[in-house]
Amino acid sequence: MAMQHSSAFGSWLLGPADQGSRRLRVRVQLLLTVLLVVTNVIGAVIVAALTLVIVPGEDVNREFGIAMAIATPTYVLVAVLFGATYGTVSAIRGLRWALNDEEPSDEERQAALRLPWRLSAMQAVLWAVAAVLYPILAIAYQPRAVISVAFAVVIAGLVVTTIAYLIAEFILRPVAARALDGKEDLRRGRMGVQRRMLIFWGLGTAAPTLGLVVGAIVVLTSPQARTTQFAIVVLGLSGIILAFGLLVTDLTARSVVNPLQSVTDALTRVRDGDYDVAVVVYDGTELGTLQAGFNDMAQGLREREVIRDMFGRHVGREVAEAAARGEVELGGETRVVSVLFVDLVSSTTYATEHSPAEVVGVLNRFFGVVVEEVDRHKGLVNKFMGDAVLAIFGAPVADDDHAAQALAAARAMAERLTAEVPEVGAGIGVATGEVVAGNIGDESRFEYTVIGDAVNSASRLTDLAKEVTGHVLVMQASVEAAGDAEPDEAKRWVTSDPVTLRGRTDPTPVAILASAPEA
Repeated sequence: MAMQHSSAFGSWLLGPADQGSRRLRVRVQLLLTVLLVVTNVIGAVIVAALTLVIVPGEDVNREFGIAMAIATPTYVLVAVLFGATYGTVSAIRGLRWALNDEEPSDEERQAALRLPWRLSAMQAVLWAVAAVLYPILAIAYQPRAVISVAFAVVIAGLVVTTIAYLIAEFILRPVAARALDGKEDLRRGRMGVQRRMLIFWGLGTAAPTLGLVVGAIVVLTSPQARTTQFAIVVLGLSGIILAFGLLVTDLTARSVVNPLQSVTDALTRVRDGDYDVAVVVYDGTELGTLQAGFNDMAQGLREREVIRDMFGRHVGREVAEAAARGEVELGGETRVVSVLFVDLVSSTTYATEHSPAEVVGVLNRFFGVVVEEVDRHKGLVNKFMGDAVLAIFGAPVADDDHAAQALAAARAMAERLTAEVPEVGAGIGVATGEVVAGNIGDESRFEYTVIGDAVNSASRLTDLAKEVTGHVLVMQASVEAAGDAEPDEAKRWVTSDPVTLRGRTDPTPVAILASAPEA
C-alpha cells in the first residue's frame, strides 16, 4: 500500500511515515527541546515588555528594574531546565514503545495521545509559580505595578501554554499515528475540533483582550495616570495580541488544515485512478476519523477494483462495466453482430503424445494470442470451451465496423498462431448475422452470451476451415459487411467455392484469405 512519505504528517520536519525508531527518537527529542525552550523565551520577552516598558500608572523605578532584570533570565533558565529538559525526557520515557517499535497497551496509547496536554499542563504550572513570584517582587519594589505585573505573567503563561500544546501535538504526530493505528475506539470521545478551537480562541485572543481591559482599568483608577501611558498600554497589549494571537491562530489552523490536506491529496490520486494509497491517521479528533474513513473508502475501492478486474476477466470488461452500472438483467436484444470461432486441430492427438505440462503450455500460448487479438480489435471473448474460443464483435458494445474488426482479428490470429504456436494448427471461422445478445440463466446466476444462426455458422465454418489453405473460412456476408465500412479489409479476402454447412441443405457463400500464411 502506498503511503505519503515526505509530507505524511503535514511537514517535512516530522519525517516520512516509515522512518526508523532511532531517527524518530532523535527527531522528537530535538524538536521538543528546541521548540519548548523557544516558547519559554517568548514568554519571558512578553513579561519583560509588559513590566519594564508599559507598566501603567508610574515610571519603573531603578530597584524594580534591576530585580526584574535578574529574576527574569534566572526564572527562564530554571523553567527551561525543568520544563523543556525534564518534560522532554519524561515524554521520551513514556514513549519507549513507539521508539522501540513495540506493541503498546491501551494505557500506553492513551498516555501518548494525552502527552501534549500533559506537557502544556507542565508549562502552566511553571508559569503559575511565576505568577506568584513576580507580583511578590512588585510588592517589594513597586507596589503600584502589582496588578499589571500579575496580568503580564498570566498572559505570557497562557500564550506559552497554548503554543506548547500546539507544538507538542505537532511534533508528536508520528507517535499519535502509531497509537491510533487500528484503534478506532481511541478516536471516540476525545476533544473535538469545535471545543479545541474555542479553547484556543479563549487562550490566544480572549485572554490578551482581557489584559487590555485590565490595563485600562488600572490606568483609569491610578491617580498618576497619564493619557500617554494609557496609549502605551493599549499599543503594547495590542501588539502582543496581534503577534501572538496570529501565531496561535496559525498553529491552530495548521492543526486543522494538515489532516484535511492529506485527505485532499490522497483523493486527487484516487480520482486519477490510483487506489493503492492511504493517509497516516495522526489526529485524535473528527479529523482523524475523516483520515481513517478515507482509508476505509480506499480499501473498499481497491477490493471493488480487484473484484471488477476478476469479473471482467471472466465475462469481459464491457459486460462487467454494464453490470457495475446496473444495466445487467435477464433477457436480451436482437442485433446484427459478427461471431468468431477458433478451435485447435488434432488437440486430442497432441495431448496423448505430450506431457500435461506441455499441453498446458501450448494452450496458454494459444489462448494468449486469441485474447490479445480479440481485445485489440474491440471484440469480446465470450467463452472458453476446452480448446476452442467463441468471440463476439458488435456486442455488448455496438460497433458499426464489427465485421471488419472480426475479419482483421481472424487474419492476425491465423498469422500469429502459425508463427507462435507451430505445435498444433487451428481452424478459424467468422460469420455475420442477426442474433439475440443478452443474459441467460437465473436471477441468482446468469451469463452474457449470443444465440442465433451466426453462432452456429461460425462453429461449422471452423470445422471446415481446418481443411482449407490458411485455416480461415468466413461467410461472404461478413466480407460484404466489412466492405461497407472498411474497404481495405474486404480486399484481403477472395470468394471461394460455396460450402454446405452441417445441418443445412443450401450452400453458404464463403471467402478465404487472399494471401494465406503458410501452415
